[in-house]
Order: sequence, then structure tokens, then C-alpha cells
Amino acid sequence: MIKKLIRRIQAYKVRAIEDYLPRLCYKSRLLSNLYYILNSKFSREHQAVLAGRVKHIKEAKETKANYYLLVRNTHRIEKGLLMKPRRAVFGKEYITETIDSFEGVWSVSKKDKSNSQIKWFYDVLSEYFGTSGEDELIKHNHKRFEKIINGAHTNFCTSTEVKSIPYYRNTMNKVSIDFESFFKLTKYRRSVRWFLDERVPRELIDKAILAANQSPSACNRQPFEFRIFDDPELVKRVVKIPMGTKGYGQSIPVMIVVVGNLDAYFDERDRHIIYIDASLACMSFMLALETLGLGSCPINWPDIETKEIEMEKLLNLKKHQRPIMCIGLGYPDPEGMVAFSEKRPLDQIRQYN
Repeated sequence: MIKKLIRRIQAYKVRAIEDYLPRLCYKSRLLSNLYYILNSKFSREHQAVLAGRVKHIKEAKETKANYYLLVRNTHRIEKGLLMKPRRAVFGKEYITETIDSFEGVWSVSKKDKSNSQIKWFYDVLSEYFGTSGEDELIKHNHKRFEKIINGAHTNFCTSTEVKSIPYYRNTMNKVSIDFESFFKLTKYRRSVRWFLDERVPRELIDKAILAANQSPSACNRQPFEFRIFDDPELVKRVVKIPMGTKGYGQSIPVMIVVVGNLDAYFDERDRHIIYIDASLACMSFMLALETLGLGSCPINWPDIETKEIEMEKLLNLKKHQRPIMCIGLGYPDPEGMVAFSEKRPLDQIRQYN
């Protein structure tokens, strides 16, 4: 009798939290916060955002070698360089922190020829200091920059290399893909759930990632990474973690977990950008796979604590890292069907002004 009463009380408590409390709390920001203290469904996100912010600030102010900050500020300088008309003096509010991080990053990466962003940092800052108007703060940081690079202009870049700075787009280099061909590709791409039992060459996956890497990203920070699993035993483990793979997961030869890095940001205002930027890249990635004869299936990642813990352990994720989505890929089985998935009509998703 007592056990039955306890179960009823517990059921009532769950129903109150899931049904009655939301109706009471949603109109008030304070009550909404209190609701999610009781509910705790956002607690992992809160910790991840805060962990990322702390790491970002520490690298910016203490170690002074924040790569994400350097990328962001280099992009900000590029935007200043391409403005019409260009201001003679700009970027004073962030140039000191930019050179702080440049010094830290340059000291460990200047000989890494495979990292084209190092050349980009160098070229953009060189252009900035070479074209800025008279200003004492900028002049001071220019001297710091020259001391840091220490003659790198004689051996870091050759005179024949194109500088990695803002440029005029040459219409002669425009790709000859018409809309009809591109639209046909977007309609041909559908989520593939049945794959051939064939090994997928890593060089093809890397090609698709290179295409994804050209996707737009807020201040060029690219706060994501592709964790790729092609070992059959590991694939079996990863496939079982997200929901939605039941019935076809055993067919997937390659599994990718896209991970977001919240240490790319100094403020909570940017906490959603990992999802936006990663999604932009994933769409380009999946379209690129189609051009290489490969199919894919994006797999939703639910924010469920047990799933998060399982993925965190398998991938050895840090507290500021969050799984964003999974993607299964491989050579499509011609005898496996795909869903028709008719899309919403134009007038339901588009509104002018």
C-alpha cells in the first residue's frame, strides 16, 4: 500500500514538472529559470558554455596564445581592410590582444607550412600595419609585430605567392555550374540508410571535408571538428549511441561524430554558433560526398544525459565540447530505397519583407 502511494506521488511529481509547471512558468523569465533549475535539462549546456568561456579567457589573458581569438580578430581586420572607403585607422580596441595571441601562436607554429592560417595571420597583419595611418598604439604594436616575426618576410613567404588578404573576385574563375545542375544535386541527395559492404577510402572523406571547410563561419572561427570512425568494431559502438539508427545501423561502414568547441567564444551570446557553423559545414560535406559517389545519412543527436555521458567517454571529450550530430556514410546500395521526403512548398518557408 505504501509503495503504491509512493509511486503515485512520484508520478504526480513528474506530471507536475512536465505538464503543469511549464504552463505556470513560461510567461516569466524568472519562473522559467526556476523551472529549469528543477528540471535541469540544460545543466550540461550551462557547464559546457561556462567551461568554454573560462578556457577562452584564460588563453587570452594569461597564456596569451588564444588561437580562436587570433582567428576572429584577423577576420575583423580583414573586414576593415575591405571597407569602402577604408578608414585610415581602425581596430585599435583589439589590436593589442591580437598581437598578444599572435606572439604565442607564432612561436610554436611559424614553421608549420601545412597550416595555411599561419600565413594568413602574417599576411593580414602585415597589410594592416603597412597601410594604417599614424597612430601611437598601432605604431607600438607594429614594432612588436616586427620583433615577433624577426625577418620572417625573407623566408616565410616567397615573392611569387599570392598574399592571403582581401581581394577582388575574378569572374573569369567563376565555376561553371548552373542552377539546374546544382538543384538536381540537392534533389538527388537523400538520406541513405543502406550501404555496400565496401571500404571507403579516407582520401575521399578528406576531399569532402576540404569542401566543408570552405563553408562560412562566424568570424571564420570554425568551432567544430569531424571525429571519423572507420574501424568496424568502433563503428558498431558509435552507431548504437545516437537514437534513430535502429534497423539499419549495421549497414553503416563509416560513422562521423561532429563535435562543437565552445572555447571559441568569450561570451554566452555566441553559444549557439557551434550548431549553426557546424550545420553549414555538414551540408557542404554531404553534397561533396555525392559528387564522389558516396551517400550519407545525417543522424540527430538528442540532448539526453545518458547519451551525452556515453559519447563523452568514447570520444574523451572535454567539458567545453559537445556532440552536435552524427553522420553515417558509405557507398550506397543500389537495391536499398531512400525516403521520398517531399519538402514544404515555397510559400510556407519564404516571406519577403
